[in-house]
Amino acid sequence: MSPHLLYVGGEDHHLRIPFMLSLRDCGFRVTAAGSGDSIPFGRAGIEFRPFRFDRFVSPFSDWRALKTLSRILRDVSPDLAQAYDTKPCLFLPLAASAADHPAIVRTICGRGWVYSSHSTLALAARPVYRAMYRATVRSTAATVFETDEDRAFFERHRMTGTNGIVIPAGGGGVDVDGFRRALTQSAPADQLRREFDLGTSPIVITVARMTRGKGIPTLLKAAALVHRAQPDVRFLLVGPRESEGPFAVTQAEIDQHAPYVIATGPRSDVPALLKLADVFAFPTAYREGVPRALLEAALAGVPIVSTSMPGCCEVLRDGWNGLLVPPENADRLAVGIINLLRDRKTAEIMARRAEELVAQKFSLRMIVARHIALYAKLLARSSRGRMGELDSTQLTPEDSRC
Repeated sequence: MSPHLLYVGGEDHHLRIPFMLSLRDCGFRVTAAGSGDSIPFGRAGIEFRPFRFDRFVSPFSDWRALKTLSRILRDVSPDLAQAYDTKPCLFLPLAASAADHPAIVRTICGRGWVYSSHSTLALAARPVYRAMYRATVRSTAATVFETDEDRAFFERHRMTGTNGIVIPAGGGGVDVDGFRRALTQSAPADQLRREFDLGTSPIVITVARMTRGKGIPTLLKAAALVHRAQPDVRFLLVGPRESEGPFAVTQAEIDQHAPYVIATGPRSDVPALLKLADVFAFPTAYREGVPRALLEAALAGVPIVSTSMPGCCEVLRDGWNGLLVPPENADRLAVGIINLLRDRKTAEIMARRAEELVAQKFSLRMIVARHIALYAKLLARSSRGRMGELDSTQLTPEDSRC
């Protein structure tokens, strides 16, 4: 019988559907559990189990989520279960200890709010989270990191366990062919320009949750500076705001910059919006993994200016395939945007380099192959009753049966 995989994630879990379908095409049975909408999974023919959890601090909600996940594990009875996002990565090994123990894989997609924020609550939460990660080590067969820096951090604090490996864009990679098809099939630019009343203005776009940790206040300040230098430039902010709780940028803050800043809310036509853009600005101060938004912007051929956070530096090299600026520095961000708008030839050269790098290094095909290699070794060891240390240097795409 084919190995049965359970993938556990949050609200954006649907973005991993191409990854899951690729695994299914390679002969695995696939089930998903997440806090987001079930409809995309139903359309893809993937069994879906609702798994609600609060992304913010909520002990009672966490307790209920842990019970729900234990029940899902018992019902699904997977051979291997893999978690994404901070809380699922903590909950899954804990829930597994109360069920028949499948092989558990944690995917660390950055260090999240706890290590990005300097608030009193975040600082107080850090030792608690470190203790919880250490407690889940014994129930974890492998921990996948997207960056070497995150792996080094976890190892330094004894949170990794025996098998810590780096898979770039281990959160699912990007479906290069599928994204390029979406670009060619997307709505024409003039239709979107009419929708947002953009005229012939140069467009700067960002795709992110409208939260402070993602650097949106910095981008708004930079937008004001760009507006003074080039009044015709328009900024499109694409992503959810209402779901971000106390960390959300307020609508009033955004409205202060009208009409040159337009918040679109979440959109399903991101490829079309990227095709419209002249510059992609990514102001994050968040300790995330490899941002999918950067990968898609690169594949769309949009020149990028980003903050020099670790995950972003996995994609961009300053001055070669994009511009990197310090986080929370509106002046430098504005200068980067203006330079890309004014020097179109250099911007286009950097954009082509970024597109080539992403297609080679972060493609869905490569990420799937690396995961199949990992699964093969974990499941083989599990069947022999031992989950010792893997030789990560041997986890190559050649182990894939696809």
